[in-house]
Amino acid sequence: HHMFVVEQEEYVKEGIDWVMVDFGMDLAAAIIMFEKPMGIWAILEEESLFPKATDKSFEEKLKAALGKLPVFLKPASKTDKNAHFGVSHYAGVVNYNVTSWLEKNKDPVNETVVELFKSTSTCQLLKHLWRDHPGQPTTAPKDDGKKKKKGGGGKTVSSVYLVSLSELMTTLYSCEPHFVRCLVPNTHKKPGDVEPPLIMHQLTCNGVLEGIRICMRGFPNRMPYADFKMRYACLGAAEIASSSDNKTAVYALMDKIAFDRERYRLGHTLVFFRAGALAGLEEGRDELVIKWVRFIQGEVFKRVRSRVYEKKRDQRELIKVAQRNFRKFLSMRDWGWFVIIQKTRGMIGMPNPEEELRLLEEKANATYGEYKAALDVTADLESQMGALKDDIGAMSKQLSEEQGNVSVYTDRQAKALTIKAEAECELSKQQAILVSEEASRVELAGEVKAHAGSIGAVKKDIDDIELTITKVEQEKGNRDHTIKVLQDEVGEQDEVINKLNKEKKHLSGTQAKSSEDLASAEEKVAHLSQVKSQLESTLDQLEGGLDKEKKSRANLEKAKRKVEGDLKMAQDAVADLERAKREVEGVIANKEKNNQLLSAKLDDEQSLVAKAQKNIKELQGRVEGAEEELEAERQARAQAERQRSDLAREIDQLGERLDEAGGATVAQVELNKKRESEIVKLRKDVEETNISSESVLSNMKRKQGDAV
Repeated sequence: HHMFVVEQEEYVKEGIDWVMVDFGMDLAAAIIMFEKPMGIWAILEEESLFPKATDKSFEEKLKAALGKLPVFLKPASKTDKNAHFGVSHYAGVVNYNVTSWLEKNKDPVNETVVELFKSTSTCQLLKHLWRDHPGQPTTAPKDDGKKKKKGGGGKTVSSVYLVSLSELMTTLYSCEPHFVRCLVPNTHKKPGDVEPPLIMHQLTCNGVLEGIRICMRGFPNRMPYADFKMRYACLGAAEIASSSDNKTAVYALMDKIAFDRERYRLGHTLVFFRAGALAGLEEGRDELVIKWVRFIQGEVFKRVRSRVYEKKRDQRELIKVAQRNFRKFLSMRDWGWFVIIQKTRGMIGMPNPEEELRLLEEKANATYGEYKAALDVTADLESQMGALKDDIGAMSKQLSEEQGNVSVYTDRQAKALTIKAEAECELSKQQAILVSEEASRVELAGEVKAHAGSIGAVKKDIDDIELTITKVEQEKGNRDHTIKVLQDEVGEQDEVINKLNKEKKHLSGTQAKSSEDLASAEEKVAHLSQVKSQLESTLDQLEGGLDKEKKSRANLEKAKRKVEGDLKMAQDAVADLERAKREVEGVIANKEKNNQLLSAKLDDEQSLVAKAQKNIKELQGRVEGAEEELEAERQARAQAERQRSDLAREIDQLGERLDEAGGATVAQVELNKKRESEIVKLRKDVEETNISSESVLSNMKRKQGDAV
């Protein structure tokens, strides 16, 4: 009842023309009888408190206090002959038997006892049975200096129920509840078995049928204006946009699609629909959506097929072009000028490899000449270094011989410094030449790289030149190191000369030291020559490794080209598979859409079959009724036939009596006339009865034929 009132209050709040209907108020009288101060609950509580109260005294008190109420009725139960009273609920009359109510309501289980069971019992089963009961603490707080009040009685089942009911109603009034109705399908707990009378009785008592009736009378479906416009603007976009007022726009849309105004109402913020009205709008919207989807599908299919058509058309045109060119080739392939043009066409604009190879050979020869000159200069320097070493040995020998001729040694030292300076100048020139040769080598390397496809032999020579230059650079480094060592030795000799000038007495010691230095220098030279040989062997190994790397790189390039070809083929295969996948997905989508359409048609056919079955059942019922009426009419006709035969026999008997009493008196004649009039009347009645029976029989036959 509360939900019905809230529903109607929302209608009034939205400004809908609605007359308030008091649904389900027949229940209020029964609720008041149960909950009023001297109602059923109060009397049950009162009787439960008296130890000497019985079920009989409880029944008498109920009848004395509530017997005059219109909803408190005498028992009239067909199932329970021992019922004591009945209550008229809004869904029907319910009979009650109060036997053992007081005993069941007292609930002898005490909370203190339950707490003792839970806290002190050693039986786990007993604890498990009372695990959900709240119980009561075994120790109560002390209350010193205050008078202890007398404890009240224990709780009853009805009091606990009323407290739970009040809490439930408080919760329901504070929210928007939704109910789930649970129904018992049968009374013998058998799966899959349904008892329709039992279910209809439960639906009636639960108020479901009443709720359906109220929903059919009211507006169960509603929708905000914004959602309505967004969803159903497709039915009339111009009408929706015709006015900024929601009601005006919605009225224009509904009038356009001929939607009856009795099937909906417009509120301030919501659009209300009667039961089943929203399905009509959905059907119209679905028709438009399906139509548009088909248009889109047609357009997409047209574009897809147009691309295929254009491709086929271009292929046909290209076939014509290829055929035309092939015909021209066949007609001109024996023409001399055409043959010359075909053979020389590939050479137009290409460089002359022989000329470029000649130029590269000239540059290589020039570079190799400079390199040869550098090698000659290096040989001269080495010979000069040998001469210097000889001079150093001679000077050391002379120094050891003369031991005092410092001036000669100084002249030789100056000469050695002069030769050293000249050698350094020559070395700087050769270094400059080497730098220029390196630059030219870099340029040649760039040119060789640019023409790597046509001058493999020159590239090999350049590689040899680079290796030779590398060796020269290494030898130059070794010579620089040797010169540096000689410079160090010259410095040491300067220090020795200074010491000889200062300390001639220690010349022998200085000479010995010079001999040791010379020995260490020779050892260093030997060590450097050993390092040089090791570096040369390392260089040979590196050259072998370089050749191997070149071969492996060429193999890798071949493998790379092969893998790229395989990758391209795989990509083409993947593209074909993806294209096939898209086509299959399109086919699957079409099949799914067809399945959906077929399922919708199947649902429609099933609904039609259900309706046809329902009509068949109704017709069968009518046929059974008609057969019963026909049987009744047959019985009536048989009875009329029996009456007719009886009357005919009476008429015959009366005729025989009339013949026997032919000489009767006038009174007898008058009596015969009366009897004849009665016979005529009876005959008319029999004929009328036969006519009515025949008409009823013909009507029943016609009804039976129409029903079939």
